Amino acid sequence: MPQEILDGIGEGISQILNDPTVQSIFRATVLYVGLIWLAAAYWAYRDLRQRTTNPLLPYGAAAAIILFTPIFFPFAVVLYRIVRPPETVSEANERALAEEAMLVEVEKQHHCGACKRPIEADWLMCPHCRTRLRRICSSCGRLVEADWSICAYCGKDFERPDYGREPARLPGRAAPALPSAAQGLADGAAAALTPMRSSARGQAVRAAGAEAESPRAARRAFPSGDAATEEVPTPRSATRPT
Repeated sequence: MPQEILDGIGEGISQILNDPTVQSIFRATVLYVGLIWLAAAYWAYRDLRQRTTNPLLPYGAAAAIILFTPIFFPFAVVLYRIVRPPETVSEANERALAEEAMLVEVEKQHHCGACKRPIEADWLMCPHCRTRLRRICSSCGRLVEADWSICAYCGKDFERPDYGREPARLPGRAAPALPSAAQGLADGAAAALTPMRSSARGQAVRAAGAEAESPRAARRAFPSGDAATEEVPTPRSATRPT
């Protein structure tokens, strides 16, 4: 009884397989799988060519997928997707160019050498860490770097300071003007000090005149040596009568 059942199942399977429609579907499926297998190998070759500059690696990826046979090639595709480079060569070049451009922009900006914070090009001191950034040339008045030993604009030697020359000032920066109220107080104080200065000057002149007159009065009080001499009596010797 069991043998008859098995024989009936085998005859049914053989009839299904021998059916022309089933055979056509089977051939089409095999062809489709084969095409997918070859297409996967070609896709790995093309994809790896865009992601590496090595000319041998694309052929190696395609050969690995082919060696996995049409049955196991999906595992080869999954493995390739895991180990392939994350970006293409063009994307890597664009990223490198973007990083270079960013570095150039960063280098164009001025930064403090101590605290690395952004500063302006005409600052003398860093407002964040109080580091001296630049100084003013006493000869030409231009901003120079703090570590320069000579001015690149006028040739001033900073190691030999010129004491006879006044320090240069930045062009276009005038001394701040006093307010009107402060100017009025200054004018009033100057006007009040003027009589005092004139009286002091007069007293000094009178004192100088008095000092000049003092020798004359002395000469009047004490005449010359000839007139002031007195006659000294001659001493008389005591004589006794003999």
